[in-house]
Amino acid sequence: MKKTSLLITTFILAVTAIISPLTLAFEANINETQQQNWRTELAKSLPVLGHRNFIVIADSAYPLQSNPGIKTIYTGEQQIVVVKAVLAAVENAAHVNGTIYVDKELSYVPEKNAKGIEAYRKALDKVLIGRDIQRLPHMDIIKKLDASGELFNVVILKTDLTLPYTSVFIELGAGYWNEASETELRESMK
Repeated sequence: MKKTSLLITTFILAVTAIISPLTLAFEANINETQQQNWRTELAKSLPVLGHRNFIVIADSAYPLQSNPGIKTIYTGEQQIVVVKAVLAAVENAAHVNGTIYVDKELSYVPEKNAKGIEAYRKALDKVLIGRDIQRLPHMDIIKKLDASGELFNVVILKTDLTLPYTSVFIELGAGYWNEASETELRESMK
């Protein structure tokens, strides 16, 4: 009986030694594929997005929405990495620019209630430095997003971040036309 038990244990250990590295390699491949997929999807989507579309870099608790105009993509990435990539893509696109919205509540979340929030705020501030940021209550941003989502597409890039009020919302505008130009045009039409 002991000999059979020893053989079974040896067999299980041998199989585990073979399967464990394969499992890790498979999981790493899935993560790498997810990371490539969201980047590919962003690269495919950005040329067709424009004025009034939104790109949201969301935390892990952001809900999957049922509106068919809202596309949610799981990135498998850290949020700051995704924010940097999206900002770079928008800045490199000649046809769009972006208004950045951040939840006002983010400034008030205490470290004691959300471990890591201070480090996140510093990292986000570093990424957003020099940019015009609109800090609005979360529900005000959601209302803007919902109103836009009724007529225009929204791309949500969901990350693994588990901190509250950390989603970054980018409302796209025309990169080659600004508010001053629009005002001047409207005045000349009177």
